[in-house]
Amino acid sequence: MTTDPHDLLTARTTEELRRRRSVKWCEFPPDVLPMRIAEMDTPLAEPVAEALIAAVGRGDTGYAMAGTLPEAFAGFAARQYGWNPDATAARLVPDVMTGIVEILRIISEPGDRVVVNTPGYPPFFYWIERIGRQVVPSPLAAGPDGHRLDLDRLERDFAAGARAYLLCNPHNPTGLVLTREELEQVAALADRHDVRVVTDEILAPLTYPGHRHIPFPSLDSPAAARSVALVSASKAWNIAGLKAALAVPGPQARADVAAIHEEVSEGAGLFGVLASEAAFTHGGPWLGQLVTALDGNRRLLAARLAEDLPGVGHHPPQAGYVAWLDCRALGWGDDPARVFLRHGGIGLSSGPRFGADGRGFVRLNFATAPERVSEAVRRMAAAREQAGAGA
Repeated sequence: MTTDPHDLLTARTTEELRRRRSVKWCEFPPDVLPMRIAEMDTPLAEPVAEALIAAVGRGDTGYAMAGTLPEAFAGFAARQYGWNPDATAARLVPDVMTGIVEILRIISEPGDRVVVNTPGYPPFFYWIERIGRQVVPSPLAAGPDGHRLDLDRLERDFAAGARAYLLCNPHNPTGLVLTREELEQVAALADRHDVRVVTDEILAPLTYPGHRHIPFPSLDSPAAARSVALVSASKAWNIAGLKAALAVPGPQARADVAAIHEEVSEGAGLFGVLASEAAFTHGGPWLGQLVTALDGNRRLLAARLAEDLPGVGHHPPQAGYVAWLDCRALGWGDDPARVFLRHGGIGLSSGPRFGADGRGFVRLNFATAPERVSEAVRRMAAAREQAGAGA
């Protein structure tokens, strides 16, 4: 086991990372520092690597079944969150987004309204529309301490005829982690307006000290009992390409999850199942080291931005490894990521892809070596100097 947590983020040189075949290190030319795609520059956790190597040795590369993944997640949830979901009711899906789409197909009808907080994960918007539902943007409230859930706005959106609420908690891209009190207020609103709650909880294992993830189905309320959480090891253990996630129902939503067609489960990858079993069962120590290392980068990024780019607004995330940066003061219009790429050689996520509330923002992935975090801010500052205002 690695002794220094920061070794997880420094174990791979830039030259080694550029030999990877995943999107993060292949989408830009070599002179661009890639900080857009939510992949981490870590080696695999030892238990995950061992499980995959053993599978290759067996020639175990066939079709997937859930195996003991539901039980592995249930054990992790009990240790990590104090939640004891029913493993027998969970259903294997290829990834969280696929699970969300399938559940929305089951609990809603074409034309129904689905509330999504904005800024929001871009696939939420196009997938909800692709299955014939209406996206109802419900902006988060932005304040001096960062983004918060706007419960008054949420109630208005629920009251306007919403059928479902797609809640991302912890939130992408802001890193907001909702408190138990906030979640209980959401549940009360959902009960009042007969809104079904579906939660994306993919970032939950990456919650930082001082904050606590509360799984929505674990609440004591009718809305929670009828909710479905989508969970995965993919982000926390950097195995998104292996394809495995779970739909985990509250007690009154078991029939909905059971209605997910078996063909959907067949789209999961066996390597994803095996890697996720190992991650949830044996990957806790590695995860603890990772969160410590990411916390260091989170603080480093905040310090460097304050020193080199004080005009860029930033609140350190409470979970995850992306930073949501307010660049409106730079005067670069709706999509400052284009200016940073052109003048700084740094690849960032374009804020407008996260909804209208993302205009003037960028998202930066800091799950990399500290020196690359510092280099990212240096390149951003250089872009400001070269481009100037109104670029």
